[in-house]
Amino acid sequence: MLWFLDTLVTFHVSHDDGSDGMSVMESRARRGDSPPYHVHTTEDEVFHLLEGEMALLVDGERKTLRAGEVLLAPKGVPHTYLVTSAEARWLVTTTHGDFERFVRALSRPTETDGLPPHAPPPTPEQMSALAELAGRHGIEIVGPPLEATDVRAA
Repeated sequence: MLWFLDTLVTFHVSHDDGSDGMSVMESRARRGDSPPYHVHTTEDEVFHLLEGEMALLVDGERKTLRAGEVLLAPKGVPHTYLVTSAEARWLVTTTHGDFERFVRALSRPTETDGLPPHAPPPTPEQMSALAELAGRHGIEIVGPPLEATDVRAA
């Protein structure tokens, strides 16, 4: 298990395990968790929500994902999510290993088996470093994270 920003991540299948580079990771986060609006340039991303509720913004279209539902964020299409329930738990499936390598590069070892302490918003310097690291893994940051007000306005 790793802490990736404000998310607890467990890798169930690593891109190194098979011949197609498939990766399956489980993510768990609290209300308000949202990465910057971004584009994966090399791989699709599949969200399978196991528990909770999330709002997703995919190519400018807002969608609500509830437990048991699945959504594809295609390669080349900007997307992000916002955890809208107290907590959410979901699977992320990608191919080629770029996203998995990014998560591993940015993560830190867990100190407990729970969620990481909530971090304050990143400084401009931290956002610049995040964007640079993401770019090295085929991910382009194109906008800010979602806010609860963004979801209510939809």
